[in-house]
Amino acid sequence: MADAVRDGAKIGVTLWRVNTKVAGNQQKQAQKTPDDQSGFLNNFFQLSQRGSTVSREVRGGLVTFITMAYILILNPAILSANTEGTDITIAAIATGTALVAGILSILMGIFANFPLAMAAGMGLNALVAFNLGLGLGLTYQESMGLVFWEGVLILILVLTGFREAVFRAVPRQMRSAISVGIGLFIAFVGLINAGIVRPGGTPVQLGVGGSLSGWPALIFVIGLITIVILHARKVKGAILLGITFATVVAFIVQAVAKVPVVSDEVAGGWQSTVPQLQGSPIQMPSFATIFQIDFFGAFTKLGILPVILLIFSLMLADFFDTMGTMVAVGSEGDLLDEDGIPLKSRSILVVDSLGAIFGGLGGVSSNTAYVESTAGVGEGARTGLASVVTGSLFLVAMFFAPLAALVPAEAASTALVFVGFLMMSQVTDIDWTDVEYAIPAFLTIALMPFAYSITAGIGAGFIFYTVIQVARGKAKSVHALMWIVSAMFLLYFALGPIQTAIGG
Repeated sequence: MADAVRDGAKIGVTLWRVNTKVAGNQQKQAQKTPDDQSGFLNNFFQLSQRGSTVSREVRGGLVTFITMAYILILNPAILSANTEGTDITIAAIATGTALVAGILSILMGIFANFPLAMAAGMGLNALVAFNLGLGLGLTYQESMGLVFWEGVLILILVLTGFREAVFRAVPRQMRSAISVGIGLFIAFVGLINAGIVRPGGTPVQLGVGGSLSGWPALIFVIGLITIVILHARKVKGAILLGITFATVVAFIVQAVAKVPVVSDEVAGGWQSTVPQLQGSPIQMPSFATIFQIDFFGAFTKLGILPVILLIFSLMLADFFDTMGTMVAVGSEGDLLDEDGIPLKSRSILVVDSLGAIFGGLGGVSSNTAYVESTAGVGEGARTGLASVVTGSLFLVAMFFAPLAALVPAEAASTALVFVGFLMMSQVTDIDWTDVEYAIPAFLTIALMPFAYSITAGIGAGFIFYTVIQVARGKAKSVHALMWIVSAMFLLYFALGPIQTAIGG
């Protein structure tokens, strides 16, 4: 009996200690996050359930905004290349960019409860401005019409569950090649916009006569070196800080040296924007890009088949990054289920598909999920509240849109080149010893910058992938969708001769 009493006492003491420890931990947790244990924000965004607090979400949302804010400068710099004949200004594009990014990021936070922010997609805006606009002669409004229809197509694929089928139809290594090719393309665009690469005695050359000369070229070099150094030192917001520093230096240089815009007489001048402030940096937003859209003009101008392929090219450029991005963000924040799928993935994809629809209607190109959101997750963001914070900051930024017009192309283009490097990193995902993937991947990557066409790169890669599979007796391994798309691209590349033959 004594032994039983003694054992019971030991058990009682042990249980008391455990309960005391648990209660102490709960008390510490309550003291640590008193603002998140109850209330609307905690319940709606499941803060306690995901081990987060309001302060951590606000901090994470702020960091994500800082790492993404460069798009408010770059998107206007790119899209303004195709605004001739319109009253759309750089400041107006910056306003529209901030508005659409703000709305979509907030929607992502509310409906998907995921720390993933959205804004105009790099590479997509270049395709819209240079391929659709300057390359094919579509107006600003007609280009936005194609962006809209791309969004409708992606939304249908998401709602029907077909998006995953298309994702699986394109081999993983080809998806990587598309991203790498787009990276080289936008880097090439950045070098041209900054005047670092120009037409010359050869098709293109370095600077003026093979040398970098003039203050603007120095501004580009300073900005790029700054971004590289900050990135190497793992400073958050390196791209935005590099652009800002280069712009400040350019502003000082212009105030002292009075550098003119480049012309036949002046080779070392600014490529476009002169870095000088005109008026107040804070103004009421200009919504001149909103509803600047022509839904059917491209069909009339180019024909149905070319437009279908262009929409498909837009979709491919927009299609795969989001799935990889949401997995990367979910992995960083431990927000994946047991199958490695992000929580509420269908809601994430629905909001993301709205990015192209809203981007077209807003006149600012397709919006997509940003991998920079991982920076916010690294600061503690675990819920959609962080995305709401990021979106709200984008809405506030609308009132500072005139600052975007202050940034010279030489400063903004540094980010294009650096983003090209970031996208280039996926080249390691390609097996260069296997010709089945290496040759199609090479053509995809090479033709995008060399032909100045993302569509041409995708088309050539798809066609050669199918041809090589057939040559190796693996025709059955080619997905039916790849056969269909490859055949359509063959018609696209031969469209000129076909139209001539029909006309003759």
